[in-house]
Amino acid sequence: MLKLLLLIPLLGSLILLPIKENTINSQIQMRKIALTTSLINLFISLFIWYQFDSNTTQYQFVSEFNHLNLFHLNFGIDGVSIYFVLLTTFVTPIALLSNYTNINKNLKFFLISFLVLETLQICTFVSLDLMLFYIFFESVLPILFIIIVIFGHGIDRFRSAFLFFLYTLAGSLPMLLCILVIYSNIGSTDFQLISLCEISLDSQKILWLGFFLAFAVKTPLYPFIIWLPKAHSDSPLAGSIILAATILKLATYGYIRVLINFLPDATNYFSPLVQTIAVITIIYASLSTIIQQDTKRLIAYSSVAHMGVVVLGLFSNTIQGIEGAILLALAHGFVSPALFTCVGGIIYDRTGKRIINYIRGLATYMPVFTILFFVFTLCNTGIPLSLNFLGEQLSLLGIWQQNPIIAALGATGILLSACYSLFLYNRLSYGSYSPHLPALKDINRREYYLLISLLIPTIVFGIVPNVLLNPLHTSISSLLYTF
Repeated sequence: MLKLLLLIPLLGSLILLPIKENTINSQIQMRKIALTTSLINLFISLFIWYQFDSNTTQYQFVSEFNHLNLFHLNFGIDGVSIYFVLLTTFVTPIALLSNYTNINKNLKFFLISFLVLETLQICTFVSLDLMLFYIFFESVLPILFIIIVIFGHGIDRFRSAFLFFLYTLAGSLPMLLCILVIYSNIGSTDFQLISLCEISLDSQKILWLGFFLAFAVKTPLYPFIIWLPKAHSDSPLAGSIILAATILKLATYGYIRVLINFLPDATNYFSPLVQTIAVITIIYASLSTIIQQDTKRLIAYSSVAHMGVVVLGLFSNTIQGIEGAILLALAHGFVSPALFTCVGGIIYDRTGKRIINYIRGLATYMPVFTILFFVFTLCNTGIPLSLNFLGEQLSLLGIWQQNPIIAALGATGILLSACYSLFLYNRLSYGSYSPHLPALKDINRREYYLLISLLIPTIVFGIVPNVLLNPLHTSISSLLYTF
């Protein structure tokens, strides 16, 4: 079953290759093939979730690719990776739908890029080998780089693409060195063999710093956040959705799978440092968000602040904190793409503008959009009955048990998120209608389905969180550090 999950997007790409994109009918056909492929993958991942046994910490659906002894790939799913796989398969069709009508040039390359990107992300989440994890962790970079350069907006997209590529590539080089050190000492990079080996505290500290640098750049944590707002503001809408929903979660998964799992002593030793960096990230990103005038850049900075809360929860060494961090990461994977769809898709497609000063009074002509925009804005602030609320509260409750001062400082992000989120909504939606804008049409059926698809899991899992939490308990309990 897992092999199907990995191979179907690649099969969809192969089907697209021979089709010529010189007519409108062929372009429609290509879009339908790509969307159908991603939806099939979503249903397969839901079936895997249904079949998943949450009462064990063992890897399930283990699959091996072994071709003539040239390469050996080993994949499996556990209680943590299953949710990141589901998030990836859920967001990919939404990303394809978000640019369904406004990408006409190089359409085949655009669609194939996102299908291949889906496979590479799933491979990262299900790899059972540290070297494979690194290869797939880095393999998303060239595809996203090309997507930003070819399909992005503005002249500055080249600089944004290079910043994104060089920052994340350079940050990951220490991780590669650490993996090579592990291989030279243990003789393998297999997850289960590494978990059985005793690594001294001094060695763990050095290895931990190398891995943490790679994940801190990808999260991103202060001071490595400069690349993310630029990459978001200059990439196409589908690129922003994938970047916010799943690419940032590669680091979240890396913290759990590598640092907390394999290097627990060093993680416990460095936790106060990480908590301090996370608090600085939350406050700095929130204050930076308040002064932004570009709508996509504002949402991008808010993503950084929310990921800071995720890191606080992950390094709390409590069940509530780690489970809350995973819930918040999933919630961010729903709400942030919805906000990017609102400001970088619906508003930008109609007005061609992203500067807040030029947009005002949208409720006059777009009442349905304004209502949905308002609901997602509230979810972004962490209002009760949303998954964001549960994620933030559990993360902060978890860190409160370790350090109340850090928890209190981290909670300032909730207050500041209300400031910038409500300011953005109020400024765009109300007041006298902007003289710079023509009369705008309300959202169409495709945009409505897009936003509703992201709203339903945000609210449903916010009301019934045990659907997500119960399968997590066993896996998370095994990660806790005992003194």
